[in-house]
Amino acid sequence: MNDKSVVAKKKFGQNFLKDVSVLHQIIQSMPNNDNKIVEIGPGLGDLTKYLVDVKSVEAFEVDTDLCKILQEKFKDEINTKQLQLNCGDVLNVWQSNEDGHLIDEPYDMVANLPYYIATNIILKALADPMCKNILVMTQLEVAEKFCAEAGEKVFGSLGIITQSVGTSHIVVKVPPTAFEPPPKIDSAVFLIQKDKDRSNKEFEDMLRVAFTQPRKTLMKNLSAKYDKAELLPLFEELNFTLTIRPHQVSTKDYHHLYKKLI
Repeated sequence: MNDKSVVAKKKFGQNFLKDVSVLHQIIQSMPNNDNKIVEIGPGLGDLTKYLVDVKSVEAFEVDTDLCKILQEKFKDEINTKQLQLNCGDVLNVWQSNEDGHLIDEPYDMVANLPYYIATNIILKALADPMCKNILVMTQLEVAEKFCAEAGEKVFGSLGIITQSVGTSHIVVKVPPTAFEPPPKIDSAVFLIQKDKDRSNKEFEDMLRVAFTQPRKTLMKNLSAKYDKAELLPLFEELNFTLTIRPHQVSTKDYHHLYKKLI
């Protein structure tokens, strides 16, 4: 089986990145450090062939047909251990490791993530103490949510969780024509640089309540779980109006709210 005979499988959300200029931008945006690279969903190895030139790579591919192609294409790199290829579901590996590590050494995730699973994988990486940086391509809508700032309409739980662990920015927006087959939506490469890990489940539970109905007021959403008599003085302390919406509140103020409410 060669690259040309491979048909992208919808069940795995496969769209193979073919635009060399985008591949080069991903490589140039990689953080400069000694961390190993983890690639999830290497597909036909279009990004992998550049990554193995820079660092040692551990890749996870769920599609057994693609695994066979990768094993053949990168047999030299696999023999020299420049590439370690794992055939199977990466989420199963995470779940089976009690310490929450995907691998047992510091790593940067660099990947063109399958759209259907991208958010879940990024949240897992944010919680993984061994993951230090996340440079990934997702659909544009997901990238914008992880990189949003307070006040923007798309600012929500994902942006707040990201800002709670580090910094993020969009590196480049990518049109459908960069892929084979072309998806129906735009994509984007973005970088999250972590300085701590995502670990506070209770804080995220509060965010879930705060953003239950994003178009409603923050007070209305929070009142579903918390006592309004407790919320009113807190809103006054933070100079919040009663009409403030969830997306208009900063990450810092959400942490302040949480500390006062627990």
